[in-house]
Amino acid sequence: MLVEKWVYGGEGLARLAPQGASQEHAGRIVLVPYVLPGETVRIDVGDDEVHARLLEVLTPAPERVDPPCPLFTICGGCHYQHAPYEYQVARKVEILREQLQRVGKIKFEGEIGVIASPPLGYRNRAQFHIAGGKIGYLAARSHELVPVEGECPICSPRLNQALTEMRARLSDPRFPRFVHSVEIFTNESDVQINVIEAEHAVARRFYDWCESKQAIDYPTAFGPFRVSSRSFFQVNRFLVEKLVEAALPEQGGESALDLYAGVGLFALPMAGRFRSVTAVESGSSAAHDLEFNASRAGAAAKVEQARVEDYLATLQATPEFVLADPPRAGLGKDVVAHLLRLAPPRVTIVSCDPATLARDLAGLSGYRIESLAMVDLFPQTFHLEAVVQLRRA
Repeated sequence: MLVEKWVYGGEGLARLAPQGASQEHAGRIVLVPYVLPGETVRIDVGDDEVHARLLEVLTPAPERVDPPCPLFTICGGCHYQHAPYEYQVARKVEILREQLQRVGKIKFEGEIGVIASPPLGYRNRAQFHIAGGKIGYLAARSHELVPVEGECPICSPRLNQALTEMRARLSDPRFPRFVHSVEIFTNESDVQINVIEAEHAVARRFYDWCESKQAIDYPTAFGPFRVSSRSFFQVNRFLVEKLVEAALPEQGGESALDLYAGVGLFALPMAGRFRSVTAVESGSSAAHDLEFNASRAGAAAKVEQARVEDYLATLQATPEFVLADPPRAGLGKDVVAHLLRLAPPRVTIVSCDPATLARDLAGLSGYRIESLAMVDLFPQTFHLEAVVQLRRA
């Protein structure tokens, strides 16, 4: 079977050949993990009608390389370690363009800019599962634990150190056996531990024992950002500033709106370019961090703790610029409708899902793409970030 291309989701697309399949299934599309376009492979389709299991690479592509991690293909975290990093980036650009065309019917023929990352050691935050006295990741499409006995190549040095420390605590009687997954976040100095899955509430003394900070000051070129345990911050420690610069317009103005503002990563730099900035964030933890960060920086940013669609429903004045960094679900119909009603002349969308981005862009009639960039916040995985600058036609 010949692999035709990579598709969004981390797999390769292939078609069942007539000689290797029944007449009923001949030509059927299947998705195969850990392959490269142009390779001939042997697969097991099994009972799954779409996802196949890779059995053997019969004819490797010339680009194929040895993965840097011994757990690659066993652990479900990475998808592309068998490809050179430059190859990964080029294919992600193709996938972004294809998703816009297939999902949104948007045929963007302009250049897609690329903001690449060091391919390893980039993550400042990761979730780890715990079972049977072991800690690690889950296998792909499974709840089976894959223990990480050494370092994870995509994690930062301090994150790997914190993983080693957590691994050692598992054999200590003080470790609560009802904790099944934790998240570790670091600024390469302090460490923050968050319990993600547990059968019972975890006492404060557990976090004290782990030397976990309730809030971390994350340093950036725009100043420090306080990030509390329930707040979100970008996970690629190398691309924080580059992501912000890609999203903000060169020319400022009077008024700007930052939607899904988080702890203020975009709002604070925006306040240096616009006279008035309103930052909208629904999460209470992030909103409180945002208020603290704006006050400490002396930034003239007004914070609104509300759902974006609820806030926009009350807004009548048109801002000059809107930046939106929505979750994976995208903006959605209500937010798109409010943006069309308000008709700001400039809009930037920072998206972590090209499919929902394509859907939202298709709904923003009257806007044209002024620039589009693929920001590779997640090397070795299929995930990608896109920054789209729009201007009202």
